[in-house]
Amino acid sequence: LAGLYLDQGDYAKAEPLYQRALVIFEKALGPEHPDVAASLSNLGVSLWAQSRPESMAHAQEYFQRKMNIREHHLSLFMLRGSEQDKRDYMATIEVDLHGMTSFHLALGPAHSQAARLALTTVLQHKGRLLDAVSEGVATLRRRMNPEDSALLDQLADVNSQRANLFNLAQQSKIASEAYFSQKDTLEKEAQVLEAKISAFSAEFAVQSQPVTLERVQQVIPQAAVLVEYVRYRPYNPKAQKDETNFSPARYIAYLLRPQGDPVSVELGDAAAIDQMVSTFRWALAHRTDSSVKEAARALDAAIMQPIRKVLGDTRTILVSPDGALNLIPFAALQDEHNRYLVENYALTYLSSGRDLLRLDARIDSQQPPTLFAGVDFGAPQSKDQVVKPTQSDNNKRAGDYQQQFATLPGTQVEAKAIRQILPSAMLFSGKNASETTLKQLDRPQILHLATHGFFLSDLPEHIPQGRGVQFIGATEPKPTRANNPLLIENPLLRSGLALANANRLESGEDDGLLTALEVTGLDLWGTQLVVLSACETGVGEIHNGQGVFGLRRALVIAGSETQVMSLWKVDDEGTKDLMIDYYQRLLKSEGRSEAMRQTQLAMLASDNHHHPYFWASFIVSGNWESMDRKELMAEKA
Repeated sequence: LAGLYLDQGDYAKAEPLYQRALVIFEKALGPEHPDVAASLSNLGVSLWAQSRPESMAHAQEYFQRKMNIREHHLSLFMLRGSEQDKRDYMATIEVDLHGMTSFHLALGPAHSQAARLALTTVLQHKGRLLDAVSEGVATLRRRMNPEDSALLDQLADVNSQRANLFNLAQQSKIASEAYFSQKDTLEKEAQVLEAKISAFSAEFAVQSQPVTLERVQQVIPQAAVLVEYVRYRPYNPKAQKDETNFSPARYIAYLLRPQGDPVSVELGDAAAIDQMVSTFRWALAHRTDSSVKEAARALDAAIMQPIRKVLGDTRTILVSPDGALNLIPFAALQDEHNRYLVENYALTYLSSGRDLLRLDARIDSQQPPTLFAGVDFGAPQSKDQVVKPTQSDNNKRAGDYQQQFATLPGTQVEAKAIRQILPSAMLFSGKNASETTLKQLDRPQILHLATHGFFLSDLPEHIPQGRGVQFIGATEPKPTRANNPLLIENPLLRSGLALANANRLESGEDDGLLTALEVTGLDLWGTQLVVLSACETGVGEIHNGQGVFGLRRALVIAGSETQVMSLWKVDDEGTKDLMIDYYQRLLKSEGRSEAMRQTQLAMLASDNHHHPYFWASFIVSGNWESMDRKELMAEKA
């Protein structure tokens, strides 16, 4: 009935009915039930639509309670259920990011508590789908001894029982007293098991702890600022029956320092900015100086110049892009003085500011630096199996499922030069650079993969339509593959790397195409650096609020501290020179991000590689700190 009044625009009549519904749900189901969160959301929307100062204040309280419940269940879902269960659940809460960002702006950009709520929602949701559809828990179980794995099995069983209690059909079979008694007992059992597992598994501790803004702030360096870009669609709680609740997408950036409240900067229409991104990438690919400078200046004016106004003297920026912004090197943007940002700022990329929490989990590596280069991709089994690339692509580190992967002679030279810098490094080349060999590695200190990368096409953006930020009840449609692109195909299957015999789809016991989903199953907890000296390894599927679905996120999930990846089809010779210089700087104990910055500045000052097409192709994500020289040179078992 409240929903009917909301549809009619009679918000005053809707509010008391939503209040009654909330009381009923809390009494019957407990204060942390998902349906309570939905009821809180609907009540918040009805108050928001009234636009009175006192109603907005109450709406914020309800939204805050809703998001606390959401995060509780998100953490639970990361550790149980099938992939499809997780994707179904993520599809039902995707709208939260748009709603909370819009609510913050409705109260005013300077409203600190609403800004904290919005940014917390972003940190909890952005990229979370990839965490959900990865094989993280299954991989964790494979790494444990039988006794520890038994604890994880016990926790999975307890969490399944907890989830079953949220099923209304199940609740109808038991009395309310028994329901609450079972709920309390299971929650206590889960807490005990989680504490035991966290005591010996830093990886589990990272995955199982709730994400809060305060925890993220604690791991931001004092001299740095996190810039969290968000692509959102403004939500209108007063939209009438024939109107959409969502306006065209826009970009906003949240700046978060180690102390204080976040600061928001509105950036404008997403379609216009995305077009600037396309123009910038086209100019880089065609290497025309005038068009690159013009495109770099225009894009900087849209997405960085407004941010510089509140940066102050800060020169260390942790950049978490969203949408099409994942596909650009911020270092190659030009400020109002026509200087590249690389000349004034130290930039490190994150797929989500939430990833900073993973950097606290320090684990020792088990193997020395490991290199895959000079890969023998093999001849195709038949002429019909592949389509040859154009001649211009033969010296580029690129490919896709429909192309023959050409030999990359420069990678062998690159690997030999790196081995001179790191003599303890293991090198796998030719047929030995197989997918099976890679999967058998055990936490190498550095993993360097010089090969072809691939990614497949995008999915369309989808926003659930309907009244309110959340709906419950028998009339709510269940997400299906037909109405939600999140359910069409696991996006981690859409990007990856080519290894030995990839052209024949034979690589040891595998097919030679290492997908991003398979990367999430690698044991890289303790791997300080992964370098993908390949083409377009930093790109992948783009989806609103989820960043890039591809290798970058997969390597984070697998546990690697730092990822070095490319954003476009890179030149074989130029990449070799860049990588050699980068490793030499790492050995001088320059920071992982700073070493890349200094390498880029050196190339910018050179005669043959000064164009940003060469020096800006690679970005550094994750841990930016320096690596210990003695540890780099040490032999490992």
